[in-house]
Amino acid sequence: MTTETKSGNRRARTRGTGLAAARGLALALVALPGAVLCFTLSAVSIALIPIGLGIVTTPWVLTGVRAFANWRRVLAAEWSGVRIPSSYRQIPKDANPWGRTFGMLGDPATWRDLRWLPVDMTAGFLTALLPAVLLLYPLEGFALAAGLWRVFADAADGAYWYAFVPVSDQVSAFGAAALALALLFVAHFVTPQLLKVHFLLTRAVLAPRQGELAERVRVLTETRRDAVDTSAAELRRIERDLHDGAQARLVAMGMDLGTVEALLDKDPEKARLLLAQARRSSADALVELRDLVRGIHPPVLAERGLGDAVRALALRLPISTEVNVELEAGRPDAPVESAAYFAVSEVLTNAVKHSGADRIWIDLHRVTDGAGMLRITVTDNGKGGARIGAGSGLTGVERRLGTFDGVLAVSSPEGGPTMVTMEIPCA
Repeated sequence: MTTETKSGNRRARTRGTGLAAARGLALALVALPGAVLCFTLSAVSIALIPIGLGIVTTPWVLTGVRAFANWRRVLAAEWSGVRIPSSYRQIPKDANPWGRTFGMLGDPATWRDLRWLPVDMTAGFLTALLPAVLLLYPLEGFALAAGLWRVFADAADGAYWYAFVPVSDQVSAFGAAALALALLFVAHFVTPQLLKVHFLLTRAVLAPRQGELAERVRVLTETRRDAVDTSAAELRRIERDLHDGAQARLVAMGMDLGTVEALLDKDPEKARLLLAQARRSSADALVELRDLVRGIHPPVLAERGLGDAVRALALRLPISTEVNVELEAGRPDAPVESAAYFAVSEVLTNAVKHSGADRIWIDLHRVTDGAGMLRITVTDNGKGGARIGAGSGLTGVERRLGTFDGVLAVSSPEGGPTMVTMEIPCA
């Protein structure tokens, strides 16, 4: 290993240590009040169910708890490569408050969230804070050695304890500095792993148990049925497009050529016009066949990959679109690429038709920590209000991604902006 490589590895480890400490400190400062607030509101809202008020408030509070838990799932995957599966039961969009409240309370995932909140505000807080403490605590030891031991010792009215070292003179202060140096050395190597311990603790509480495998099988059965139905509908669409488009033009062209044969000697001028018409029909049929092929599997997707295919898709939009692609780890499998491409196409179509936006941003990148994930984000500055539900194009996108165990998340408040995030597992 060259000197430059070793130096680069040390710099990367140092950056990772500082980043893990900063992330742990920020997480501890945000997560503690968040967990306390979510737990308090949940307890009060559930307690108010018998008098009726909780029927209205509980769905909103539990939705906030789920958002808080999902945010932690995202951080666990992005920061430490710890994947925490989510298995919330779907609540009908048209459910009344009573059905929504008891539907959520009947979900085992809800009670896992509520059990996790006390753990997160105690052990979770400490494990998140520990990386920053391990990195910052040595600064006190160095300050003691620099001469501040006198101030600390006077304030303690005797020896001042730094960890297990009693500091009462300059010699013991140097001992505190030596301990601080040892702690800093240890922090340099273990701080990222300490942050990962926090997320492993979170996964131990939030992850679904073995008894929920039946629910998982049910979801997989539904996605398989959706995949079969989607495939059958796609075949019917291709057959219809061929019958009504290119096939009809080719039949008409054949009839025109037959008429040309009959008129070639009798009326050459009319035969020439029919030949020109047949040539136009053949060109139109070729265009329709190309469009049909593009709808099945675009050539640019097969030849140049998902990034260039999405860029080509963006160029055809009537709205200014910015595309950012980071897929250096290699191309996903062809079925994953195809599903991602058509999912992006459907989301962009919805944005153009319904959002009223004048700008769209597309971001594609691959998360390589832990299990590989292809993450796609489509954001527009339109009027918002997009929802996943009956009649929405996003429902079809969700089903398409579900076939690959992917997920779809939509953030679209009234007034905008709209952000659609898609994740698909890929090796």
